Amino acid sequence: MQSRKYSRTYHFPFSKGTTSDDRIQQNWEAILQHEIVITEKLDGENTCLKKSGVYARSHAAPTRNPWAKNMNQIWARVQNDLGELEFFGENLYGVHSIEYTELKSYFYVFAVREGDVWLSWKDVCFYAAMIDLPTVPILQKEHFTADSLQTAIAEGMAKGSALGGECEGFVCRNSGSFGVDEFSKNVLKYVRKNHVKTDEHWTRNWRRARLWHERSIAK
Repeated sequence: MQSRKYSRTYHFPFSKGTTSDDRIQQNWEAILQHEIVITEKLDGENTCLKKSGVYARSHAAPTRNPWAKNMNQIWARVQNDLGELEFFGENLYGVHSIEYTELKSYFYVFAVREGDVWLSWKDVCFYAAMIDLPTVPILQKEHFTADSLQTAIAEGMAKGSALGGECEGFVCRNSGSFGVDEFSKNVLKYVRKNHVKTDEHWTRNWRRARLWHERSIAK
C-alpha cells in the first residue's frame, strides 16, 4: 500500500516568508504545552528513504531525478536496515537558492515515521545514527513561552545557517511522538522573507553542491 507523502507544514503567523498558497496555524500557541525542538529548515528537496526506494515530494513512484543520484547510493547501503521505518530529510545534492559553505553531507534527516506515527525526536536521532546519517542542525530543545520562542528564532536567523551561509528558517516540532493526523498541531515553521530569490525554478539549470572539504581543497 502506498504510504502518505510528508505532511504539509503550516507557518507560524509571524513567519515572514508566507505566500498566498501557504497555510497558517493561527492556534500556534497550543504547541507550547510540549517540549519543543527547533531545527534549521534547510534549503533542499524533501526526500524519503524507505524499503521500497527513494521518494521525493510524491510517493506515487520512486524518484528518478539526476539530483537524487546520491540518495539512491544511500538507499543501496541502508535498504536492508529500514524495515517499516520511513526516513524524511533534505536532499542538498543540488543547489537551490542557498549555497551552503560548510556542507558535510548531502542528506540531513528531520523526521522518521513508523506506520501512522511520527517518532519522537529522540528516536529520530537514534535511528538516524543507526544508519549513519546526520540530522538537521538543532537550534534549541526546551519548553518555550510565546515570547521566548520568537526570540530564539529571531536570534537564530541573525546568526545564519549552521551549514554556512544564510538561514532559510526554522521548524519547531513537539519533541515527543504524535499521530500523522495531528501533524499540523505539532510541527510549525518559520521561513525568511523572500526565501525564493529567482523566478527560474532551480531544476532547470541545476548544479551539484560542493561539500566543505572540496572548498578547502579549492583554496
